[in-house]
Amino acid sequence: MGRALYPGTFDPIHNGHIDIAVRASVLFDEIVMAIYDAPPKKLLFDTQERLALAMQALEHLPNLRIVTYTGLTVDCAREHQVDVIVRGLRNVADFEYEQQIGWANASLAPHIDLCCLFCSNDYAYLSATILKEVASLGGECGAWAPSHVLEALGHKFDRPIRSNAPKIYLRHGDKWVHRD
Repeated sequence: MGRALYPGTFDPIHNGHIDIAVRASVLFDEIVMAIYDAPPKKLLFDTQERLALAMQALEHLPNLRIVTYTGLTVDCAREHQVDVIVRGLRNVADFEYEQQIGWANASLAPHIDLCCLFCSNDYAYLSATILKEVASLGGECGAWAPSHVLEALGHKFDRPIRSNAPKIYLRHGDKWVHRD
């Protein structure tokens, strides 16, 4: 079904992001995950750290590659010759924001479509901001991100991240893949 771009800051990647990437990888022949290099917001992880965390989290997806970019997302989409930009939606606020950005992108690049995927109910409340805040305050967030991301958060906050989380399995096509 073509090539899709999944852009974001992924600071850090969490299970909600992974869920969208896995589901998009089933819908499209190739997914290009694009990590924004210089967003207008304060980041906890630098670009290379976010890239490494995402690569480890998504190494099980053979039709996904990860790149970094700066500038307009539609310019990145053009560069990678994608047909669709994929975005995850958690709530009405996400919908309204993505709809507005989608209209602007359609004006800039009419040949690139927008595909919004509703997040799994398990992650409807989850954002990277919430993950970072709970981790920084010592809260239980083990079910929200792979173990290597939790470990990286622990290093950033100089504290172990509490995790009593059950093992997480993600569906990839007709297979279930265990994620630490």
